[in-house]
Amino acid sequence: MKPKHGAARAAQVGNSMCTKRAFWSGLVLAGAMIGASGAAVAQHTGGGGGHAAGGHAPAATAHQHYDGRFGHNQYYYDRGYSVRRPPSGGLGEVRGRDGGRYWRHGGNWYRWDGRRWIVWAAPFGLFVPFLPWYYTTVWWDGVPYYYANDTYYVWDDAQQQYEVVAPPDGIEASGATQPPPSNELFVYPSSGQSAEQQSKDRAECQAWATGQTGFNPTVAGGGVASDQAVNKRNDYFRAQVSCLEGRGYTVR
Repeated sequence: MKPKHGAARAAQVGNSMCTKRAFWSGLVLAGAMIGASGAAVAQHTGGGGGHAAGGHAPAATAHQHYDGRFGHNQYYYDRGYSVRRPPSGGLGEVRGRDGGRYWRHGGNWYRWDGRRWIVWAAPFGLFVPFLPWYYTTVWWDGVPYYYANDTYYVWDDAQQQYEVVAPPDGIEASGATQPPPSNELFVYPSSGQSAEQQSKDRAECQAWATGQTGFNPTVAGGGVASDQAVNKRNDYFRAQVSCLEGRGYTVR
């Protein structure tokens, strides 16, 4: 009978140890699952405007480069790097105007070469239903462009999608990440001017401001060189305010 008691005791100890191992293994697994879930939440809630970039980017891994243009501050795979299978999720596969098979995941674009998916430049003219997870809004000539990984997107009302476009001349040197100020001046007749007089004075002061500065707000880009547009626009409004105040108006 003693050997039987010894065997029972050994089995009891063995079961206890297995239970403890299972408990700690389950605890580690739960912690890993929580960590993965937290990383996913962080990815989809991080960045600046929208999912715009601008915070601290994670450290680079192999075959990656840092994109700090416009304060974008994200890492992307180097062009020419290839994989056998593209990462799952994201936009998925689309056809470019050149007939090529493309895949977008995050801000990375891939192109199928018949054997592998190669990190590639985004195809101009392609329409996509949504932007990458992280993007930076860049204003140029009053139009918002959405930037990520050397790629510019612009909203197309007719298609109700975003189009991949070539960067307009000057945007990379002078594009702004803040929306432009309003073109509207608030003018109050301090001397009891009639509505007809107000309209006449506004038109004459606008024409005078354009003549003084060369900036015309009724044409694209103000009708001046792109690298001068911001300064010329400011000069135009200062000139218009000066003209109106000289005619007895309060301008805000």
